[in-house]
Amino acid sequence: MSLDVPTALLEQAERGEVSDEEFVECVRNSLPYAYEVVSRVAADLRSGTAEFADNRTPPPDETARGQLLRAMASDSIRGGLERHFGVKLAFQNCHRVAAFPIAAVGGDTYSTFISTRAQLLNQSPELRNC
Repeated sequence: MSLDVPTALLEQAERGEVSDEEFVECVRNSLPYAYEVVSRVAADLRSGTAEFADNRTPPPDETARGQLLRAMASDSIRGGLERHFGVKLAFQNCHRVAAFPIAAVGGDTYSTFISTRAQLLNQSPELRNC
């Protein structure tokens, strides 16, 4: 299961829509490592001058790795985090999360990062089993 959904939030979802704020709070509580990584790369992007900011540090353990994979694999979780932080997320391997400005989507740097070539070039034996 990806998220630990509080009963009140589940009941609210059964009655209708849930706000992004409420959803992202559920993600933050359920997947704290993934939330922290995305929060950090988004902050690095805002505070720097680079075209994107990324995480290159492997997760500390399998639990953290699982959180990151669940967050990046879910369109709704990933989309909620993107809207919350105002960035476009990209993901390679098992831990390389990158934050791009929304305006960068379709540009050269973003297109290069998400290309099949980049995925192949960012492989290494220690990442094959993650």
